[in-house]
Amino acid sequence: MSGNYRPRRRNGRPAAAGGTSAKADAAGAGTGAAGTHGAGTHGAGSRGAGRRARSSRPADPRRTAYDVLAAVRDRAAYANLLLPKLLSERQLAGRDAALATELAYGTLRGQGTYDAILAACSDRPLDKLDPPVLDVLRLGAHQLLNTRIGAHAAVATSVDLAKSVVGPRVSGYVNAVLRRVATRDLDAWLDIVAPSQMTDQDGYLATRYSHPRWIVGAYRAALGDAAGDPAQAAAAAGAPAGPRANGEVAVTELEAALAAGNARPRVTMAAFPAGPGRDEIMPAGAEPGRWSPYAFTLQSGDPAPLVESGVAAVQDEGSQLAAIAVTRAPVAPLAAKGDGEAERWLDLCAGPGGKSRLLYGLAAASGATLVAAELHPHRAALVAKALARASRADLPRHEVIVADGTKPPWSDGAFDRVLVDAPCSGLGALRRRPEARWRKSEDDLKELTALQRDLLRSALKSVRPGGVVAYVTCSPVPAETSDVVADVVASTPGVDILDTAALLSGVPGTRSADPRHAQLWPHRHGTDAIFIAILRRGES
Repeated sequence: MSGNYRPRRRNGRPAAAGGTSAKADAAGAGTGAAGTHGAGTHGAGSRGAGRRARSSRPADPRRTAYDVLAAVRDRAAYANLLLPKLLSERQLAGRDAALATELAYGTLRGQGTYDAILAACSDRPLDKLDPPVLDVLRLGAHQLLNTRIGAHAAVATSVDLAKSVVGPRVSGYVNAVLRRVATRDLDAWLDIVAPSQMTDQDGYLATRYSHPRWIVGAYRAALGDAAGDPAQAAAAAGAPAGPRANGEVAVTELEAALAAGNARPRVTMAAFPAGPGRDEIMPAGAEPGRWSPYAFTLQSGDPAPLVESGVAAVQDEGSQLAAIAVTRAPVAPLAAKGDGEAERWLDLCAGPGGKSRLLYGLAAASGATLVAAELHPHRAALVAKALARASRADLPRHEVIVADGTKPPWSDGAFDRVLVDAPCSGLGALRRRPEARWRKSEDDLKELTALQRDLLRSALKSVRPGGVVAYVTCSPVPAETSDVVADVVASTPGVDILDTAALLSGVPGTRSADPRHAQLWPHRHGTDAIFIAILRRGES
């Protein structure tokens, strides 16, 4: 972030009125710039967003952030996909784009904490409020408690926004609630609204770090005995512990993991293994990744030129390591294969194509061929596009097909290596998908884990005897990771679990509760929380 829109230290009180420039405040105010909707309208921010974007009214960062929140609420939009589109349509750039981004993402991440504080400041239950009013209050709370925006400006522009999206009848209520919020800083409010750490530790952490209680419990289970260890355990793994709400160091592994879910990730790119080397294509200011030989992160700038040229793609470093791991696992020789006969690799759930692209480059280096299968045609098209950007005439062939991985069209034992990047809750990528934590429930996992088991069983049938399967999820939750692997292996004769952590021996701190698996963490490795298990099908 730039200028006064950088998140401030969380132990400071809101800046005095005038903490932002008059010009910036005028540009961000909702008055006269946000359009109008009838009083009491539900979902006003998402309907007609395209018409507003094409109107001649001045671009408004606060209204843009509100429209993202409303679209997330009303039509299950993804903030990380919608916001860049709105910024482009409304020609927001520089400080205005930074403000809109901070308000949208920061409000979604902090929603649980802000709701606890707003409930203490409101004389009405939050669930009785019109949803647009609650969105405006959350945006105001974020400005007051977690940015450098002055208290007066934060309250005044929130009132103006409320008038615009709901009507003047709510202005007094919004003003009163946010003025109460402004009387304390975030730490002081947390001392009041968070449950006791002594009697309800998960409730305390859920409020302090703005995660649903069930996710706190799931992370605790995933970390196992390490959950209560001092944060120095995370630092020993090569990464500093995450900040607590008051700016201090998180004191346990669990706190560090939760804090990392609220961090703002940098853009990570992957060079193409069969293309120019990473050092040749990294732009000025970029930094090489810590673990993957193809990874680099951007300090700033637009990744689009690198993507369009085919020399790199946006891909988390943990995702890169998952693709690398399956290529490092030893496969047993097969007498039926002739000398020098190429291996066949399968990406079973290939969309949108990040791992397929990296696998294709790795396959090319070893002379292997790749089949990328995807259930949904539109996602298969994205895979084909990703591979086409990187493809060259001198590289081995690849094939993209639309297929149901649980009912595959290929014969059993058709492949030497199979990657199963299974559909999952995405709870390992909360820093990139700020709204995801509020959309999922424990009940959602039941349907997902049934599908995950089916896909892993199908993958084991698809690989030939002596071949390997990588089971990967962007989730650390045991129900989606080690439980799935243990259940499938127990019901499938002749399957061995390989030492995945050993395949990634250069990456410290990856061993999970089952030490044969690898679990990456944002607070330890700077990656998404990627789970990787490598299985080998028996030769008999």
